[in-house]
Amino acid sequence: MEFLKGVRRGPFGSTMAMTLLTTHLAFAHVTVWPQQSRAGATERYTVRVPTERPASTLSLELEVPSGVTITGILAPAGFTYDVRRDGTRIVSITWKQEIKAGEIGEFVFFAKNPAAAQIAWKAHQRYADGMVEDWIGPAGDRRPAAIVKLSPGQ
Repeated sequence: MEFLKGVRRGPFGSTMAMTLLTTHLAFAHVTVWPQQSRAGATERYTVRVPTERPASTLSLELEVPSGVTITGILAPAGFTYDVRRDGTRIVSITWKQEIKAGEIGEFVFFAKNPAAAQIAWKAHQRYADGMVEDWIGPAGDRRPAAIVKLSPGQ
């Protein structure tokens, strides 16, 4: 792994490498890519969902912030999705797929960005053991919402 390059091997090398690996995994969270876009642009977004617990992830609900318009959802084989609407506007997307421990799932959607400085994507990850992790906090929080920074549109 790239972040382990240069770690010395010796009596404590393996322990140090495992500590770095564990620390790296502890900070993994639901993310939305790309992490930068333009205000007013239509963008292809990918939600990355790591399963960090022993229980599999069964679903991920992504809240669609005010001002964001979903224009399409990619639906390849292997998972299903549901949308919740307020009138005609999609306000959340829930993808359902088993993502086993140590694996990462990816879900793609298309959206028109708002005229704003950033988008905070709040997500709710549900596990097979009934646990739910809410990725809704501010940057630096234990469970931060995914942030996409927006530059002024053209």
